[in-house]
Amino acid sequence: IKKGSVIFSGFRALGLYSNHLSHVVRYHKKHREFYIVTAVGNCFHTYNVKKLGIVAVSNALPEDISCLAADRMLVYVAIGGKVSAFARNKEVVHMYTGHGADVHLLLPFGDHIISVDRDNAVIVWDVESEEEYLQITFDKVSFEVSAVMHPSTYLNKILFGSSQGGLQLWNVKSNKLLYTFTGWPSGVTVLQQTPAVDVVGVGLSSGQIIIHNIKFDESLMKFQQDWGPVTSLSFRTDGHPVMAVGSPIGHIGLWDLEEKKLVCQMRDAHNTAIAGLTFLHGEPLLITNGADNGIRVWIFDTAGGGGRLLRSRLGHSAPPTKVRHHGLNGHHILSAGQDGTLQSFSTVHERFNRSLGHGSINKKKSKKKGLRYDKLKLPAITTFASESARQSDWDSIVACHRGYLMTTTWNYQKGSMGAHKLEPKRFNKNRALSVHATAVDITSCGNFVVIGLSSGHIDVYNMQSGMHRGQYGEDKAHSGAVRGVSVDGLNQLTVSAGADKLVNIWKFKSRKLVLSIDLGTSPATTHLHRDSGMFAIALDDFTLNVLDMETKRIVRKFSGHRGQVNDMAFSPDGRWLITAAMDCTIRTWDLPSGCLVDCFLVDFAAVSLTMSPTGDFLASSHVDNLGIYLWSNNTLCSMVSLRPLPADYEPTGIMLPGTCSSQDEEGEGDADLNTEMIEYESPEQLDEQLVTLSLLADSRWKNLLHLDIIKKRNKPKEPPKVPKAAPFFMPTIPGLIPQFSKIVNFGVLAQKSHFYQQLESAMLSNKYNDPVGLLKEMGPSGIDAELRGLAPDMGGDVSVLQGFLKMVASMLDSKRDFDLAQAYLALFLKLHLRLISQEPGLMEEASKVSEKLEETWTSMQTLFNQSLCLLSYTKSALL
Repeated sequence: IKKGSVIFSGFRALGLYSNHLSHVVRYHKKHREFYIVTAVGNCFHTYNVKKLGIVAVSNALPEDISCLAADRMLVYVAIGGKVSAFARNKEVVHMYTGHGADVHLLLPFGDHIISVDRDNAVIVWDVESEEEYLQITFDKVSFEVSAVMHPSTYLNKILFGSSQGGLQLWNVKSNKLLYTFTGWPSGVTVLQQTPAVDVVGVGLSSGQIIIHNIKFDESLMKFQQDWGPVTSLSFRTDGHPVMAVGSPIGHIGLWDLEEKKLVCQMRDAHNTAIAGLTFLHGEPLLITNGADNGIRVWIFDTAGGGGRLLRSRLGHSAPPTKVRHHGLNGHHILSAGQDGTLQSFSTVHERFNRSLGHGSINKKKSKKKGLRYDKLKLPAITTFASESARQSDWDSIVACHRGYLMTTTWNYQKGSMGAHKLEPKRFNKNRALSVHATAVDITSCGNFVVIGLSSGHIDVYNMQSGMHRGQYGEDKAHSGAVRGVSVDGLNQLTVSAGADKLVNIWKFKSRKLVLSIDLGTSPATTHLHRDSGMFAIALDDFTLNVLDMETKRIVRKFSGHRGQVNDMAFSPDGRWLITAAMDCTIRTWDLPSGCLVDCFLVDFAAVSLTMSPTGDFLASSHVDNLGIYLWSNNTLCSMVSLRPLPADYEPTGIMLPGTCSSQDEEGEGDADLNTEMIEYESPEQLDEQLVTLSLLADSRWKNLLHLDIIKKRNKPKEPPKVPKAAPFFMPTIPGLIPQFSKIVNFGVLAQKSHFYQQLESAMLSNKYNDPVGLLKEMGPSGIDAELRGLAPDMGGDVSVLQGFLKMVASMLDSKRDFDLAQAYLALFLKLHLRLISQEPGLMEEASKVSEKLEETWTSMQTLFNQSLCLLSYTKSALL
């Protein structure tokens, strides 16, 4: 059984950069470059620090990664109680199993890896042999391990921190507890080596940071942050005695260790807790990551000690709710998320990604106050429309916000909010009415925007000026909330769907109602394909209707979804309608045949879909997922056999792209696909009623009547010189298969040729396939010579001439090689017309051939006329 999708295969995920786990920094000696490793769900990404370009994505693991660590050669990840070691940032080379609980701490240690689980078991593994070297068990009540580190220059020593606040120093080679530090009243969250030997930075859950000398067990200095527990620590090693401290609310504190004071606060470095921060060795660069799906690189090159943002990779910090392609090349996807931001993701390279920011009622005031404490910021975008036609002249995006009547314009070129806030004056800014914008569309020229409201009104605004240009209907366009509104490609018609179960078609300019169609059920969402004029409507009963804007009729109805339809997309040619619903399926409907041709399940229901204008990718966003997932269109690069799926078809699941299984498993899937493919071989003749032409090149039969002209044109100007000796190459008879001519005397020229003999035997059996096959293999000169040789004065016979006419008649009867039959007959008549008129037998046979020819041409002419008539009707008739 074929699994998954025939049309789509997972390509990759966009906009996924980081989660709540701390990043790991690696240094590549050969490349002389730093790399960052971040965990994203069940795989990890590797980026170079120089450009934050993605270098590698690991193969997926069965579950989400719970812990991450790395040394010079390998990357170690923990999932549940198992630890895996990855080589080349890609594939698993070692597995370590033995923990009875989830592993939450990992520490690479030379040829060993130390892992700590939730049951407080510490296991030291040998990396190569995958064997357990040592196991240490701590009493959870007195010493629950919460942090682990290797103090610099301390051979075979490991320092453990506990959630009770104490520290223990162990020799893992001899399995001995060397020293117990009494510690502090609150739990240890972070242990970090300082640039000084014997000195360790300790972060506590109380927000206290202690610089502690472990050689003499004394605290050198203490700091206190007011932002909650210490999440991460790092020290500058480029000559500045500065310590960076991460907090759970996204702030970073920078402390001067010489002057023992707070130098600078980097507020809102991330929207969530600082998962990890690392100063690069010997460089003024700080790398941070957080659960807000962001990696940031800060540079310290300004006075005052604070860092400025050098480069970053940012995705949505809450799941995207709506995705749409922007522009005609399919390289940019606009995405609105529950975090309130509007972002543009590039399918080509991440350096082209851009964030258009967070919506705000007053942008200037918001900048002064800072985003976190901003009361003016707008809620999340529910739906938006974009048009690239006039984006260099004015705003090109219009967005509706949750619960807001006002819609905002955005400028794609500038990458920020636009100039206008569009709001009708009829409600006098009365917020108590709780009217909000529900649907929006921008005309293809980029000059007008049409906005539908929950009150049933539909308004038109000018994009350049933001001025109100009118409304549809005398009072309201619909008696219920507007669920969808679209304008056709030529600004002739506007189509709207409302909760009153009606689809209304309006004149765009005069705004007069043309037609109203009752759907019988309330529509949930709509989508218009401007090029074909197909308007898809998803109804609340989970069925789909397709309205043809040209005929103004419902032309297709589809049923099959078992949950609310969230979004729809058309293929660029308008042939497919792709739908996503809460039943976790993505279905592809073929509009010409009216059939379901593809269906597959995903783990999380898709909330939005968009098909690339070039047709190469389908992009989707899903419930509880921060990424945008790309699916490649298999039909562009391989032959895909699409067959209607039965009504009871049970789809199978596909993992989301970027989380696909290993390459071996993918290969097996491809093999299944190929075995299912129907190998179609075209027969020689599709139907006996149809006239079939030969597959020979035109030059092989078109020049038969003009051979004398061609020979005259190609005649040499000088007579050929007689060779002194026999030629090195023997002359050959013209034709596709070389046959060496015999040097014969003139008396034997009357010998019968192979074609002549075949024609004679065919006259007896009445089967003319063999002589026709021989003629097909010959060139024009050879055919001319054979036909001349049929005449009595050239050694032929009248009966054989009669046989040739019968052969042509049989070709016309079979309706095969129709073009060759015409050409051979024309040459035959040219050469032997006088002889035919003198012989009654030949004359009778020729008249039979003429009748068959007339009959065939009459039927062909009828078919041609029917086709031309139908074609001219479809081109000119107004249905």
